[in-house]
Amino acid sequence: MVSTRSGRFEIDRRSLLRTGGLGAVSLAGVGLLAACSGGSGGAGGSGGGGGSLTFGSNASDPVPKKAYASFVSAFEKKSKDKVSTNVSDHNSFQDKITNYLQGSPDDAFTWFAGYRMQYIASKGLVGDVSDVWDKIGDNFSPALKKASTGADGKQYFVPNYNYPWGFFYRKSFWQSNGWEVPGTFDELVTLCKKMKTKGIIPIEFTDKDLWPACGTFDYLDMRINGYQFHVDLCAHKESWNSPQVKEVFDTWKELLPYYDPNAAGLTWQEGAQKLGNKQAGMMLLGSFITQQFTDATVLNDIGFFPFPEVKVEGTDAVEAPIDGLMLSKKGGQNQAAKDMLQFMGTGAGQLAYWKIDSSNIMTAKDADTSGYSAFTKELAGVIGEAKYISQFFDRDALPAMASNVLEPAMLNFLKSGTVNLANIESQAKTLYAQQ
Repeated sequence: MVSTRSGRFEIDRRSLLRTGGLGAVSLAGVGLLAACSGGSGGAGGSGGGGGSLTFGSNASDPVPKKAYASFVSAFEKKSKDKVSTNVSDHNSFQDKITNYLQGSPDDAFTWFAGYRMQYIASKGLVGDVSDVWDKIGDNFSPALKKASTGADGKQYFVPNYNYPWGFFYRKSFWQSNGWEVPGTFDELVTLCKKMKTKGIIPIEFTDKDLWPACGTFDYLDMRINGYQFHVDLCAHKESWNSPQVKEVFDTWKELLPYYDPNAAGLTWQEGAQKLGNKQAGMMLLGSFITQQFTDATVLNDIGFFPFPEVKVEGTDAVEAPIDGLMLSKKGGQNQAAKDMLQFMGTGAGQLAYWKIDSSNIMTAKDADTSGYSAFTKELAGVIGEAKYISQFFDRDALPAMASNVLEPAMLNFLKSGTVNLANIESQAKTLYAQQ
């Protein structure tokens, strides 16, 4: 993944599984990308090749950018179609997605499953790819198809990969200090106290981009109140000003003394480097964190454990967002663009990406997983054993609720240790009433 996970919007941004242009373009110009898609010829055997399309990508970090280039190259070789790729800064792409799709968007673009996909689909801004799913549907689990389906029952998204969130750490560092993986929240706090006496940051935490804090909120809410309450809260079927949500923040407050004191000004990439350098004991993030470890010695030393138990009812859920491709409204009329999404729905397409970015888990059933390391298999197992899969707050909830309300409130909480749940609930009522 990617420099993720902000999917903020403007309002007018894994047994589920078998177990990345625009760089110099200003924000104001994101909606003016690639006015034309070229021809409407097809690929993948349905259009004879020779067509063309444009591809808008948020994969601006080096590893996913190279991985999508590998995928595009494999598609072009197979289809004989031509793809022009436009790469935008990851967060900027999300922030301007509505303007982008209402302007002159690319034919295909990178996006996310779940509510974020459903939202832009409900606005009529994207292309229906149900006909693509007629061809690739057997290659995905029912859960993945559901995550790719809009409120109208049509499919608008094709998965590429997903990745679990959890705690990452240096195994050798832990072994040398006699630290053991915590199974409960109380054990996590006790471990943090031990780490702090060593003069290191127990939990590396970064929130310059605002979205990283959502991962901790999601896990605490699911571990305390259960998956169903969490998704209902995201949909505002539960109140923010409730004892259940108060308990989440009260519990979270116990971890604040063990976070990086500079968290508000750090990116996740900077935090990952601190973890790799043994300046921090652990870091809660998605498995894309491993993109930052280019030294094989460090990469092979990375361990993982799911967020520990807080209350028993919440241990059956894992945060494992799904990333993939969609079509703009215009792209839905371009057979070459549809064929590229069809190629993404194959093991060959996903393998072309994964060979470069192996921090994620392929989603196609026919994907060749023989190259998975023991670590990757462990990550895939965590997803496969989960009863419930959450997408991430800024994908499971109303876009403006994430970017305009919760993310700023969490940043204030990290700084002050206080949160105004009545104010969050008041804003939620206003925003959801507008839908």
